[in-house]
Amino acid sequence: MCWFLGQLQLSTAVNPRVYCNHIPGLVRRQRRLCHKYADAMPSVGRGAGIGVAECRFQFRHQRWNCSTVATDASVFGKTILRRSSREAAFVYAISSAGVVYSVSRSCSKGDLAHCRCDPRRTGKHRDTRGEFAWGGCSDDVRFGSLFGRKFVDAREKKVRDARALMNLHNNRAGRKAVRKHMQLECKCHGVSGACTVRTCWASVMDFRSIGSYLKRKYDAATLVTMDQSGRDLVAAVGDHKPPTRGDLVYLEASPDYCLLDQQVGSLGTAGRECNRTSPGTDGCDILCCGRGYDTARVLVTKKCHCKFIWCCEVECQDCREWRDVYTCKAPRRDST
Repeated sequence: MCWFLGQLQLSTAVNPRVYCNHIPGLVRRQRRLCHKYADAMPSVGRGAGIGVAECRFQFRHQRWNCSTVATDASVFGKTILRRSSREAAFVYAISSAGVVYSVSRSCSKGDLAHCRCDPRRTGKHRDTRGEFAWGGCSDDVRFGSLFGRKFVDAREKKVRDARALMNLHNNRAGRKAVRKHMQLECKCHGVSGACTVRTCWASVMDFRSIGSYLKRKYDAATLVTMDQSGRDLVAAVGDHKPPTRGDLVYLEASPDYCLLDQQVGSLGTAGRECNRTSPGTDGCDILCCGRGYDTARVLVTKKCHCKFIWCCEVECQDCREWRDVYTCKAPRRDST
């Protein structure tokens, strides 16, 4: 995969042969694509970084909170990806989506030589509000998806086992999530701004919407197994509906991530701040795995008494207040 690229500051000013040949973890086909589409590689790196940031946001209140991201050169941690879990499924999907999103946006900005605006969106069209003309610069999500499929799927194409099929499925789900979150933006032309004539273009929604959508797919992910032909994945539980191409799939159950365990890539939840009154995953009962929590009184500073000053400033005071902070207890050590 391309998560390592999210940590690199790639620049097209650097000889592509230099950085393409020295990015660790790329397979031969990815290096060839790197040489051919050298100007796209910074976009791939930004896309991988977007995926990392979104993973952290979506799981910030969960026992596994992408905490291995900052501690491993592979970005998401080699151990966490070795297990064919829901978390691995989300990682592959959000990373694939990040690459498609970033490359598509770079196309419409004119940053890449092999694509520009979406060439298919021309002429007249109609929606629920009536007729409009395609104009502006629509994001070329088709090119972004095709490039993302070639680059991101290259490693999995080398092997055809159950895990490779799982990764390919979740990569595709990430690409579909970006295509699903396109929106129509329009500019009105007419007397006093009346929309007698509209010029519209299609753009990708903000990545937070895509991340939230994939997080819901994570919550409803399907446990699968390889079918008898060895060419496809099917639901592991017979009465469950087969997963669609946009669903996330996984092959084995997740650990509970309660305790520090290097074998499964879990840092545990000891010391994590929790919400004492929340019944959700951020609540002390769930996040602390029943171990209880410590309470500390801390002095915090925040902005207060803000007022608007013409024109155009906001002036605030610094207010200090004490508040209670709750953190998960560490597991008890056996007294021997």
